[in-house]
Amino acid sequence: MGDGRQRRVEAAERRHRLVLRHRLTRGSRGATPEEVADSLVALHGTDPATVYLAVGARLADPAGTVAETERALYEDGTLVRMHGMRHTVFVFPAELTAVVHASTGRAVAARERASLVKDMAKAGAPDAVWLKEVEESTLAALARRGQATAAELTRDEPRLREQWVYAPGKSYEGVHTLSSRLLRVLGVEGKVVRGRPLGSWTSTRFRWAPAPDRPELDVAEAQSELLTRWLRVCGPATEADLTWWTGWRVTEVRRALTAIGARTVTLDEGEGYVTADDTEAAPAPGAPAAALLPGLDPTAMGWQQRDWYLAPELRPALFDRSGNVGPTVWWDGRVVGGWARRADGEIVWRVLDEGAGAGREAAEAIAREAERLAAWLGPAQFVPRFRTPLERELTDGGTNGG
Repeated sequence: MGDGRQRRVEAAERRHRLVLRHRLTRGSRGATPEEVADSLVALHGTDPATVYLAVGARLADPAGTVAETERALYEDGTLVRMHGMRHTVFVFPAELTAVVHASTGRAVAARERASLVKDMAKAGAPDAVWLKEVEESTLAALARRGQATAAELTRDEPRLREQWVYAPGKSYEGVHTLSSRLLRVLGVEGKVVRGRPLGSWTSTRFRWAPAPDRPELDVAEAQSELLTRWLRVCGPATEADLTWWTGWRVTEVRRALTAIGARTVTLDEGEGYVTADDTEAAPAPGAPAAALLPGLDPTAMGWQQRDWYLAPELRPALFDRSGNVGPTVWWDGRVVGGWARRADGEIVWRVLDEGAGAGREAAEAIAREAERLAAWLGPAQFVPRFRTPLERELTDGGTNGG
């Protein structure tokens, strides 16, 4: 993983890489949603609006963000929404889906199916053989329909209505319905994917669709491929970053690092890694740039150790209690504040970190980005799925500026 020549990469250089490779400057913006997604490896998809907002922030011409992203997702199939790292929903370039499934999905899928069977057995529900029959019937119904909601599939396969009590007598006792649990398992197993939403692009309710055909890859080779792609976008990164982002065991991360011949560098956090062809110092991106990124944006959530681009004292305002980041304002490769969209369409923002060089020049650039965002959003309305203290305050009447 190293050749004896260990270079130190300062935080400033890491920010230079981030700004350019994550398309946060005017000159580095992309032409299509596919180009943006490929640059980031994955777009966080837990909040549907995040996908479009993350793409729009990085397009040279964001006016067609919604139409072009829907084309890629639902017409051309060049982008696919599916479960990926850390059992989370992402949007991936279609050519990467086999890599993600082999490197990450299989192990998660095995645990999910075992958990479902175990929960059903505890509740006295039918056994795994019965479950397999329902699964095959459900997949056949989905193939006939092309796309369908869980309710539509339940009409075709009534056994999907089966319910059982989970954790009876516990404080977290609940009722599980087979349709939701089984479709989730099938999604992680790569047999179904999320299709068109019910409603607009901000809707959180989706149809299901059969997963596109893809080759079955070797796990170790797929892990090497995914790690290489991610390091080229996000390197240098620490072992902790890699383990967190992939959701793999430490032994798997170390095996993949060895397989790709990753090189070691020294970071403020300790030892970091880059690909073998990415050891040279990164150039400065030119003039500082501002960006308004959505909650759960893949850049803001890209690393576990974030002090080099996010001051620790900003976190209470910008994250919820579960560690989900809200909408962020960026200046020169740092998170310097947050933003929100009010019911009347106004984009409001606030700088929290004046010490990051976010003075008058930054304020003017941020204001221009807010105008740019408001213009392409038009009348569309959305509320972040995970709301943060600053986002709530700005929505409720906070003012722009520092």
